[in-house]
Amino acid sequence: MKRFILFCLFVLAAVPRPALAGTGAAWLSWDEGIRQAQATGRPVLVDVYTDWCGWCKRMDREVYARRDIQAYLSGRFVTVRLNAESGAPASYEGHSWTSRGLAQHFGVSGYPTTMFLAASGAHLGSVPGYLPADRFLSLLHYIGDGYMERGVSFEDYQRGAGAASRGSGRKP
Repeated sequence: MKRFILFCLFVLAAVPRPALAGTGAAWLSWDEGIRQAQATGRPVLVDVYTDWCGWCKRMDREVYARRDIQAYLSGRFVTVRLNAESGAPASYEGHSWTSRGLAQHFGVSGYPTTMFLAASGAHLGSVPGYLPADRFLSLLHYIGDGYMERGVSFEDYQRGAGAASRGSGRKP
């Protein structure tokens, strides 16, 4: 019985983070996500994580699990998970990488890190660390509603440019 319990714990611990239920988003691999973004013209949100990262798991529970965030992500973004310690193959800009190598290429050194890519695959920016859900949703709207693309600074957007344009009458 003790061996069975240990086996079950081992199996549960070995389940990769993207397969965990309850995170809401349809997480794709790097290559799948890049292909889908190019086909749909949607920007890419890349959740760079590690299996041992407690803040990554908190992002899953408190941010990615929220219905409003799930709905916005599924409507406006292609969502990709990238394990920063994985040797899984990935392609970017005509080069072959591992997931670990891609994370290093983008300068990721803390987890979680949320990266944003244009539909073309061009790197728009990265946000290191845990983000509370409301701030995260504001960032999603900033990018997904095209404010960044139109040259509005995030600071101006936060001061009300984005909220007024969306008609909410309040700051995001």
